[in-house]
Amino acid sequence: MGHAKNSFSESYAKAGVDVTAGYRAVDLMKQYVARTATAGVMEGIGGFGGLFRLNVKGMESPVLVSGTDGVGTKIKLAFIMDKHDTVGIDCVAMCVNDIICCGAKPQCFLDYIACGKNIPEKIATIVSGVAEGCVQAECALVGGETAEHPGLMPEDEYDLAGFSVGLVDEKDIIKPDSQKPGDVLIAIASSGVHSNGFSLVRRVFAVNESNLARHYADLGTTLGECLLTPTRIYVKPVMQLLKEVKVKSISHITGGGFYENIPRSLPDGISAHIKRADVRVLPIFDLIAKTGNIPERDMFNTFNMGVGMIVSVAAEDADKAVSVLNAAGETAYVLGELVASDEGVIIE
Repeated sequence: MGHAKNSFSESYAKAGVDVTAGYRAVDLMKQYVARTATAGVMEGIGGFGGLFRLNVKGMESPVLVSGTDGVGTKIKLAFIMDKHDTVGIDCVAMCVNDIICCGAKPQCFLDYIACGKNIPEKIATIVSGVAEGCVQAECALVGGETAEHPGLMPEDEYDLAGFSVGLVDEKDIIKPDSQKPGDVLIAIASSGVHSNGFSLVRRVFAVNESNLARHYADLGTTLGECLLTPTRIYVKPVMQLLKEVKVKSISHITGGGFYENIPRSLPDGISAHIKRADVRVLPIFDLIAKTGNIPERDMFNTFNMGVGMIVSVAAEDADKAVSVLNAAGETAYVLGELVASDEGVIIE
């Protein structure tokens, strides 16, 4: 898709918006976008809309599932560390990990970047992370938007959000109402804090350049590198699991932690009973709790605590579910079971 060869407004540039920077950014990011092309992509980026041809062959009643999210205040760490090639993975992850909770496979993705000043190389670096996330999720980056907002935010800052569309046959939509007491909860490990709770993280560590550069033996890395670790994308392992095991529900453990997210996948009268000793808490969460003197209840109501997703299956399918997920490269283990209760989540 071409762009206007003679487009330039001196007046707009004096107001802080350089339209030609946008063209340069698009040219630079095309190499990354190309990595994400799947069979459904119909044309390159640069038009007014991203076209994608859905393959509904063999489906009785195709259903589109949409998800949108941003990176949140984790993006502040990218500013401080001047590292911009991973937050795009977080952006994709937050959208596609939601979409797969009802059994849908992500098809395409669009990103939105608002910045104080459009520095083409920086924008392209951000988009390289978005593209990497799309490759991991096997979905196509079919378009996006970069908006220059002088005066609304500092020149060196930006915000990043995204939107994804998935596809599922209606008969294959995961319906949590089939769950019953005795069903087993399977944990899939997270890669770290993912992209939630960073307002609390930043307060606990009084985040600045020197604090983020501090090396912690328990983490095996610097605080900044640990915290900026991208959100794990669970599309491939979960799609594989759905092929081999009857999955009754999937919960994406994001902001609000266990207590907010697990009940979203439970029918009335059913609660999740989790053994605290079975939760494989990552060292970063122990460090957050200790440094900030945060009660454990608040930790489990804010962070993923080392568990990025939780799936429920019948007791007889639990061993197979764990083995399928492990074979797909995930760390999966039995976390607890469902019980007859109205509490929602019981951790003891």
